[in-house]
Amino acid sequence: MTKLDVHEILEFLPHRYPFMLVDRVVEYEEGKSLVALKNVTYNEPFFSGHFPAKPVMPGVLVVEALAQAAGLLVYLISGDKNLFYFAGIDNARFKKVVEPGDQLQLKVAVERRKRDVWKFKAEAFVDGVVACSANLMIAR
Repeated sequence: MTKLDVHEILEFLPHRYPFMLVDRVVEYEEGKSLVALKNVTYNEPFFSGHFPAKPVMPGVLVVEALAQAAGLLVYLISGDKNLFYFAGIDNARFKKVVEPGDQLQLKVAVERRKRDVWKFKAEAFVDGVVACSANLMIAR
């Protein structure tokens, strides 16, 4: 099992504040899957406009957090530190609102790989409840 803190994640992901959406990797099954965390705080810049009276994390950013976790998994499996891109999303479903104070548990698992194109099953959980699920594609 590989655990990564934010400093180690910065070595792999090109994202930086305010767009880095993975705080920690807590589980890694070699070549197969990864579990990461995103601590959602009221200080996130998007909360001032989405929505001021009832702050909600935009669903597209939950999906982006999952894509970043998938990108980390690609880097860990391949050892390739070249840029990979979020290339596709299918079957996205949003089932729970994500609010300040929540901790997103991001679970991604490899479904297929063909050369530099990777497909993943991805799910984001809050307190053990699925907040979002999707099939993602990462490519170079």
